[in-house]
Amino acid sequence: MVPINSAHRRLLDALGAANSSTRLQAALAAGTHPDTGLVETLVTRCAIEPDFFVRDMLTWALTRLPPELTVPRLLAELRSERAQARSQALHTLSKIGDRSAWPAITRSLLHDADDEVARSAWRAAVVLVPPGEKQGLAAELAAQFGRGDRNVRLSLSRALVALGDVIESVLERGSASDDPTVRAHARATQRLLRDPDAGFDPDIDEAKRIAALGPERVEGTAC
Repeated sequence: MVPINSAHRRLLDALGAANSSTRLQAALAAGTHPDTGLVETLVTRCAIEPDFFVRDMLTWALTRLPPELTVPRLLAELRSERAQARSQALHTLSKIGDRSAWPAITRSLLHDADDEVARSAWRAAVVLVPPGEKQGLAAELAAQFGRGDRNVRLSLSRALVALGDVIESVLERGSASDDPTVRAHARATQRLLRDPDAGFDPDIDEAKRIAALGPERVEGTAC
């Protein structure tokens, strides 16, 4: 075992301090002065750190370390039972951008029951996907049209739009769905593809109106 010097020990203690500002400074220090001996500590801390800004700094610190050390440890974290561990590992992998991690972005992660894990998987997938597999990824993502609240749906749409024109066929199928929520989400995504600055809410609001009134009543009120 490599001995831990006093400076190293102080940093380890600070990463687990009660005060979030202290933890943030410690994570900043870990990235400013990269130390390969901290890989395990940083990854483990990502899984339990409650503060968003500290987690983001931990991710930055990990990106400053050699991918050959960080990526295998992050891939192992994708099998964790803790949702935050999976989510943060996916987020960090997307920031590292090492495409060797692509096979680990499994269908189960893309469809994870935890929305934050799924959203992180979508973002990582569009960064890591090889060009020849974009169409298949688009189909997996589009299968989740209508999932979750506005933020989840917007995340899914943005992930799809990041894939580019390969998503047009899945958007056409979604826009023709019998499910008004799926249809509205696909159409909102089409609008984002055409104009990234376009609004997202109107089609989603229309889907909610259809769900509340029923399609027959909506048609009856149309001008």
